[in-house]
Amino acid sequence: MTYTTLKLERRGAVEILSLNRPEELNALSPEMAREITAYFDGLKARLDVRVVILRGEGRLFCAGADLGTEAFAEQGSGRAQRQMAMQKLYSGVVRAMRFCPQPIIALIHDAACGGGFSLALAADVRYAAPDVRMNAAYIRIGLGGCDMGAGYLLPRLVGVSNASEFLLSGRFVNAERAFRMGLVSEIVPLDKLLDAGLALAEDMLKAAPMGLRMTKEAINAEIDAPSLEAALAIEDRQQVILIDTDDHREAVKAFREKRAPAYRDA
Repeated sequence: MTYTTLKLERRGAVEILSLNRPEELNALSPEMAREITAYFDGLKARLDVRVVILRGEGRLFCAGADLGTEAFAEQGSGRAQRQMAMQKLYSGVVRAMRFCPQPIIALIHDAACGGGFSLALAADVRYAAPDVRMNAAYIRIGLGGCDMGAGYLLPRLVGVSNASEFLLSGRFVNAERAFRMGLVSEIVPLDKLLDAGLALAEDMLKAAPMGLRMTKEAINAEIDAPSLEAALAIEDRQQVILIDTDDHREAVKAFREKRAPAYRDA
């Protein structure tokens, strides 16, 4: 697929997806939302891509929704219906990211605001440059502070009190505070950010392909598991499935032979 708002680079089993509207500060337009959704939905059939790195071209990660587009429907008959369709388009981006099989590593630099903040939250791991500033900007433009999954994802990442502080105020969180809260895993110099993401991706690639996919699936499911018993049932199911794969047998054999396993996703 050819994209007009995104840029793709392949590094073996890792794909680097870059938001590519630098002149517009990578603002999230309806076209970009459609392309991001199509990309992540398409990954379900592209299991040769095992890890995705998400980043932004230009001076910042993403300035938020592009307010100058049809994302904000004009007044008049049918506005509620048009706006609901647009809202579903934007929230669908987060859904596609969370339910694609591959882990997503977000590399955030400078600003991640509004929709850009939600893109970062929807990733599985976040690394931040020292200059990062993130905020739930929606509430600053007369809307609710919970949008594009922020009201669901942020409390689970940093706790209800921290999440409420930022969702209710639109206040910026800097890299240091984000690191202390556990919102980002690491603060990395800007010129080393991609290297850090690729290094983590390489560690993920040491896992068996199906094991990596099922671990992301289990983490998502266990976040909302109603009890320890339910969480254990998810993990038991995962292990029973994986123990019967050729890759498990290869991993055990490689461990005994003191060599790297040669996985075949079988």
